[in-house]
Amino acid sequence: MFVRRALPFFSVANFNASTRLMRHAKIQRLSEDERNTYLSSLFAAPYNWKLDPNHPSKDAIRRVFYFRDFDSAFSFMDAIAKKAKEMKHHPEWLNVYNKVDITLTTHDAGGLSKKDVDLACFISDCAHRFGAKES
Repeated sequence: MFVRRALPFFSVANFNASTRLMRHAKIQRLSEDERNTYLSSLFAAPYNWKLDPNHPSKDAIRRVFYFRDFDSAFSFMDAIAKKAKEMKHHPEWLNVYNKVDITLTTHDAGGLSKKDVDLACFISDCAHRFGAKES
């Protein structure tokens, strides 16, 4: 006979409480020192991201990528979607045929966070892997 035993560290109440805490955990916006360090690297080659002054947050980075065809662009987006899901951090993006326009910001932080920097680096590496053309 199978006897189900409760794990001492897991209960629905504990799970719900920890989930609430995670939802309310404040993601920190980049400090001035972090901005200087991380953004200067992201704005330089080979990353070539730029600040997006038109974004409603007034604190976002953006880059447009071009690929050989739609299939390449879509494969690129699929790889990013998997990583974004893993990171629990999602880009704002637009795809038209071989063009993928990506904007990153952290809404919960009210601007750029380390998550944006990490995802931008991953996206840039993916772009290279999937054959993005220089724009």
